[in-house]
Formats: sequence, C-alpha cells, structure tokens
Amino acid sequence: MAKNSELRLRFDFNNMMADFIGEKEGFTVEELNQSAKICQDAFDTVQKNRGTGMMGWSELPYNQDEVVTDIVATAKNVRENFKYFVVLGIGGSALGPIAVFQALKHLHYNDLSDEKRGGPKFYVEDNVDPERMNALFDVIEPEKTMFNVITKSGSTSETMSQYLIIWDMLKSKFGKDAKNHMIATTSENSGNLIKIAKEEGLKTFYIPDSVGGRFSELCPVGLLPAAVLGIDIKTMLAGAAYMDKLCATADYKKNPAMAFAILQYIAFNKGKNISVMMPYADSLRFMADWYCQLWAESLGKAVKKDGSPAFTGQTPVKSLGVTDQHSQVQLYTEGPFDKVVTFIAVDNYRSEVVIPNGCEQFPNVNFLCGHTMNELISTEMKATEYALCRKNRLNNTIYLPEVNEFTLGQFMFMLELATAYIGEMLGIDTYNQPGVEEGKNATYAMFGRKGYEEKRQELENAPKKKEEFIC
Repeated sequence: MAKNSELRLRFDFNNMMADFIGEKEGFTVEELNQSAKICQDAFDTVQKNRGTGMMGWSELPYNQDEVVTDIVATAKNVRENFKYFVVLGIGGSALGPIAVFQALKHLHYNDLSDEKRGGPKFYVEDNVDPERMNALFDVIEPEKTMFNVITKSGSTSETMSQYLIIWDMLKSKFGKDAKNHMIATTSENSGNLIKIAKEEGLKTFYIPDSVGGRFSELCPVGLLPAAVLGIDIKTMLAGAAYMDKLCATADYKKNPAMAFAILQYIAFNKGKNISVMMPYADSLRFMADWYCQLWAESLGKAVKKDGSPAFTGQTPVKSLGVTDQHSQVQLYTEGPFDKVVTFIAVDNYRSEVVIPNGCEQFPNVNFLCGHTMNELISTEMKATEYALCRKNRLNNTIYLPEVNEFTLGQFMFMLELATAYIGEMLGIDTYNQPGVEEGKNATYAMFGRKGYEEKRQELENAPKKKEEFIC
C-alpha cells in the first residue's frame, strides 16, 4: 500500500467561498476567522470528553487490539465453514456494514462464483417487511449460514423479531447445534440479548456502552461483518487513527473535520437546511446513507443541553453522481438557496474502462471515443461543480485518493468528528435520540408490552382519523 501521506483524504471548500460563488451566498476568510472561538470551544469540549459518556467511539482506533484478534479468528472460521453470512440489525447496526461492504467489495459480489468471491455471500436484513424475510429464505441454505444478530439493548423490536424467527428456524433444524449458526453482538452489561446469548451459548462480541449505534461501525458491529468479507479491519482502524491525528488542532485550515463542521454550521445559520451528500462512485453510494443517519439523528434536536428550544439540524439527502445529475441536480442548481452539496470524489478508481471507437458518423457521440469512463465520471463531477458555482450554490468536495480500507477509515472518522464538533457548536446533545425513542415507545404500547400502559392509553385517547380527510 502507498504511504499514509499519499492516501491522505483532502477536503476542498473553495466553492463555499465568496471568491467562487459570489458575495451574497459565499463566505469570506474574515467570516471564518471570526468563528475561531466557536471552533476552539467545540474542539476543547470534544477533546475533554473523549472516551467518556457516549464518546467511546473516539477511542475505537486505539483500544481494540484484543477484540480485533478475536474478530479476525472468528471471521476466519466463518469464511472457511459457511457459504452465507446474514446480519440481523437496523439503523447503525445495518447501515455501517452495508456501506463498508459496498465500498470495499466487488459491486456484484454476491453474484460471483464461490471461487471468484472467495468468501460467504453477504446479506443485511435491515427491515421487517415480511416479503423480505421470506425472500431471504429463498436464497440461503440454513445449514451453510451464519447469522449475526446485532442490537445493543436487545429490545429493538425489529431486530428481535428477526432473531425470534431465525432462532426458531435454527432450533427446529439443528436442535442444540443451533448455537453454531449465530453470533450475537450486544452490550456486555445490560439488555436482553446478552442474557439470551449466555443462556443459549452463543459466541458473543460486545458493543461498548459508550458507543451509540450511529457511531458503531468501527467496533464489533461493523468490524466482524467486514472481517468475514475479507476486509482488512486493522487498516480501517489505522486510517481512522491517521485522520484523528490530522484533526489534532482547532484550526479549520489544518483540521478537515473542523472545516466541514464550521462551514456547515455557518451555512445552517444562513438558512441552508439541507445537506446533500453526493458520491461520484458506486462503491461509495451507501456512504451517503450512512452519513444521513449520522447527521440526522445526531443534529435533529428540539432542545439544547441547557433546556432552551433548539429545533435544529440540517436535513441530509443522499444523491449519486452521475446518476442523479439526471434527477436531482436541476433542483440543486435552480431551486431554493437552502442546500449545501458535498461531493465525494475519487482520484484513482480501482479499474479503468476505455471507450472504444465507433459511431464515426455521429460526431456528437464519437467525441467520447478513446477516452475512459474514469475521465467521464470525473469530468461530469467537475461540470456539476461548475454548474452549481455559476448559480451561486454552496458546494464542497471530499477527495479520496482511492477507495480502500485506509481511506474509508479516514472518511468515516472525519465525519464522526465533524458531527461531534457541530453538535457542540449548536449546543445540543449530539448522542441522544428522543425522537426515535418516542416512536419505539408507541410501538411497544400498541403491542401491549408491559410497562407501557400509560402510553397505550395516551394513544387510545388520540384524535381518531376522519373519513372526510381520506380520498
């Protein structure tokens, strides 16, 4: 692999500046410099709280040697003995593994022959659509499948319903050997799943109590599935540690996570309520989904830490270059001035395709001949960037030298740090999710879960829908 410095991620925010998109929408250097205290305060708070409260994610690049050794050994056993690996989870337990899988494995991985694939087929069941569960049973062979159930609390309705279905199937087929087909990833100290895992004798990995779901990809939640797929998880963690060191200053000119955070903070305060993440690589398309959860759940809060009203947070939107140039970019260039577009660019794609000669009679097609698809996708990104600038639209770009474990570790850790910084700037609790809990509690109540009688009564007293408003 190339030297770390050659694989360093770059954050280009030229197109956030007045020099490039005009004084009305763009920022000035003076404006950024006036934010130095905001940056310093956010940086100091994040540094002071590292490894405490719900900031255990910040230490994951450094404190997992023993568990990584266990994960690698377990993954080797799974790769040697199973044809299918199925994750049961939702939210951060699913989005991170999906995003890393898509980024680092063949784009048609499951369709490859066993010999070419070199590892088990990979599925993530991140919903409770009954058709989806039955569809899974049509493409796997239970006797050749390892399931990984992931839930920190062990009470997540979606994941535990999946567990109940799968465990019933395994018990009926394999009896006492059912435990050889399931791994649990959960809290070591609390919740239902750890009790179940101990009772059933399941191999278990632990989610640190100080790591929340949307920050969990670099702990066993994401590391085990990645290792099963043959991904170098030690290099991913090394990439995260490298980014952490790059961000060891409050100076936005040197700290890419701080630059991303302060620019989004200023933009939000100017009414830019939408953050578009637009990778120009199919391998990175689900990184936009991962970012959407990280940004939305962390920043969408009704109150500040001091109890005062907040109603804050940008709405994250996923997009894909060049596909969504033909569906969304019209809105981004000519719609409301309420967005910041973040491109994800790749310097060197992992393969090259030359466009052969042909269509000589059609010059408006033939001009492409002799060029590469690599040139085409990169040029289209630059063209979209230019189109946004011409219309005075805020945009910035994260460059990955190439897509590999080291750059992906950098990318994910940078955005986690940026989320922590902007949360402090906004004065909110970045790590709670009361809005999510409200929906969970309502579900428990409607299903008659013990302890939720008051919530059930509240739901029963809610206004009934009127037929006149249904057409």
